[in-house]
Amino acid sequence: MPVTDSTYSWIRLVLTLAIAMIANVGMWAIIVIMPAVEAEFGAGRAEASMPYTLTMIGFALGNFVIGKAVDRFGVTVSLVAAATGIALGFGLATLSQSIAMLSVAQLLVGFSSAVGFGPLIADISHWFLRRRGIAVALVASGNYLSGAIWPMVLADMLEATGWRSVYLFMAGVTLVGVIPLSMALRRRIPAEAQIAAQSQSLQNARSSGLSPRALQYLLGLAGIGCCVAMSMPQVHIVSYCVDLGYGPAVGAEMLALMLLGGVGSRIVSGLVADKLGGVKTLLIGSALQCLALFLYLPSGGLVSLYIVSLIFGLSQGGIVPSYALIVREYMPAKEAGARVGFVMMATILGMALGGWMSGWIYDVSGSYQLAFINGILWNGLNIAIMLWLLSRSRPRSPVTVPA
Repeated sequence: MPVTDSTYSWIRLVLTLAIAMIANVGMWAIIVIMPAVEAEFGAGRAEASMPYTLTMIGFALGNFVIGKAVDRFGVTVSLVAAATGIALGFGLATLSQSIAMLSVAQLLVGFSSAVGFGPLIADISHWFLRRRGIAVALVASGNYLSGAIWPMVLADMLEATGWRSVYLFMAGVTLVGVIPLSMALRRRIPAEAQIAAQSQSLQNARSSGLSPRALQYLLGLAGIGCCVAMSMPQVHIVSYCVDLGYGPAVGAEMLALMLLGGVGSRIVSGLVADKLGGVKTLLIGSALQCLALFLYLPSGGLVSLYIVSLIFGLSQGGIVPSYALIVREYMPAKEAGARVGFVMMATILGMALGGWMSGWIYDVSGSYQLAFINGILWNGLNIAIMLWLLSRSRPRSPVTVPA
C-alpha cells in the first residue's frame, strides 16, 4: 500500500483540520473581545488595537520558529508545546491590569497559535503527493473556518460573563482538544518517502536555476506583495463602508463574505493545483485578486460592493496555500516546516504592512482610492515574480511512493 494519498493520509487530514480549527482561535479571540477590552481599560481605538498587533507579530514569528521545530521534533511534540503556550497565554491575559500586559500575553497567544497554520500545512504536505493541493488547501481553510465559527460561539459567553471567562474557556478547550488529537499524529513519514520527495524537489530546483535559500527569499518577497494587496479590502472594508455611509454592520457582512468565499476558493484552488502545480495556481489566484481590486475602484454602490467583496474572497483564498505547494515542489522535504513557515511569516507580515500602509495612504489623501491602487501595484510585483519563475522551470509530476 502507498504511504502517501492513503486511507491513513485522509484520516490524518481530518484530524489535522480539527486541530487547526481549534488552535487558530488565538488570532481571532482578541478581535471578539476588543470592544470589551477598550471599554474596561478606557483605551482609545489605536491603543486597544495593540493586543491584536502583537498577536499577529507573534503569529508571524511562530510560523517560522514552530515550523523549524516540526522538522526537528515532529508535529506531536510541537502541538503539545504550542497548546500549552496558547493556554498559558490566555491565562496570563485574564490577569492583565493594563493594555500593555494584555499585549504581552497576546504575543504568546499569537506565537503559539501559529502551530495551527504553516506548521500543520507543512506536516500534511508530507502525506500527499497526487492530492497534495487539496490536502494543503483544506488544512489552510482551518484558519478561516476558525474565524467564522468561534466568534459566533463566544459572543453569548462574552456578553453574559465577560472576556476573561471567554479566555479561560478557550484555554481549556485548547488543552482538551489539541493535545489528545495530536497524539494521533505521532506516526512519522517513512524515510524512503521523504527521500523520494527530496529527489523530485531537487530536480525541480535545478530547473529553476535557484538555490533553496534564494527561492525562499523570492517567495517571501512575492508573499509580501500579494498580501499587502490582500490586506486593503480585508483590513479596511468596515472602515470603507462607514466612510460611504453604510455603517459597520454592512462592512462586517462584506468581510464575512470574503472569508466564506476564501474557504471556497482554497478548496477549488487545491483541486486546480493538483492538476497545474503551485506556481500556475498562485499566478491564477493573484491575477484574479488584481482584477477584483480593480473592480473596487468604480464600485461605490451597496450591491456592487457586496458583489465585488464576494469576487475578491473567491479570488484570493487559494493564494497563500499555493506558496506551501511551491515550497514542497522546489525545496528539500526535510526542511519543509522551516521553509513553509518562513514564507507564511512573510505573507502575514505583508498583511500587517499593507493594513498599516492603506491607513497611512487614507490619512494622507483622505480617500481609499489610492490605497486600492497601491494594492494593485504590490499585486503586480507578485504576478511578475510568478511569471518569471514559471518561465524558468517546469515542475515534474509527483509519483506515489509505495510503503
